[in-house]
This record gives sequence, structure tokens and C-alpha cells, in this order.
Amino acid sequence: MTATVRPLEPSDRAAWEPLWAAYQRFYEVAIPAETTDLTWARFHDPDEMMHALGAFDDDGRLVGIVHAIFHRSCWLPQWTCYLQDLYVEDNQRGLGTGAALIEAVAGLARQNGAGRLYWMTHESNATAQRLYDRIAERSGFIQYRKVL
Repeated sequence: MTATVRPLEPSDRAAWEPLWAAYQRFYEVAIPAETTDLTWARFHDPDEMMHALGAFDDDGRLVGIVHAIFHRSCWLPQWTCYLQDLYVEDNQRGLGTGAALIEAVAGLARQNGAGRLYWMTHESNATAQRLYDRIAERSGFIQYRKVL
């Protein structure tokens, strides 16, 4: 299978939602419906620097999603692109779908003049780390969070 990756359109929401829900289950989080609605709206607002791309199989079925956010950095003069969420259906893993989604975000980042693309994964996500170790380099940074 060769995945076709393209920006998600408003009409793709019904196909996107099950993948978004599966992503949340994988990371054991529950994002409120209101936040999901707001996020989906931001993806389609030209004034927001948020993007959603989807990988479609040969039958046109959405099998993977990725979300990217552009922001400024104190370390670079160019934009920075943060790949926030990446999810591929279980039966599509190992087929190049995740790599295709990441490369599509890299292309979007280049197109928008970004100087860096970065992302994180959970330390327990060994499957994803095998892919990431092949296509990128680890930064060595550890993330901390403070609830506000």
C-alpha cells in the first residue's frame, strides 16, 4: 500500500474522529468534546498556524493522522514546526504510513520556511521510537509539565 497524504478538509471530520479517539485511548487521555471541536475549527482557520493531514489508503480510507503547529523560537530566526500528534491504525503500522505522514509535515514545514521540525513520544512507545530513530535524531531533552 502506498498512502496518499493530504491536508484534511472539513468534510473529513467523520473519518478523523475515530482516529483521534484511538490516539487518545493509546495515550490514556480524554480530551473534552468542546476542545476537540475547537481544535478541528482551528485546523481550518487560515489565521491559525495549526494543520491536520491525513494518510489515505488505496481505497480512499483514512488510516493515519498527524497534527502540526507552527510557532516562533528564541533559538532560530525561522518558524519552528511542532508535530504534536501522530496516529496510524494498528494494521497500517510498518507499511510506511507513519513515515509518509512525518515527511508530509516536513514538506509543509519547508514550504512555510521553518528551520526545525520536532516531536515527542512517550518513553514507553517503543514501536514509534524504532521509526523515529531511523528518520530523525533524538534531541536528548526531557519534557516537564506544570499544570496551570
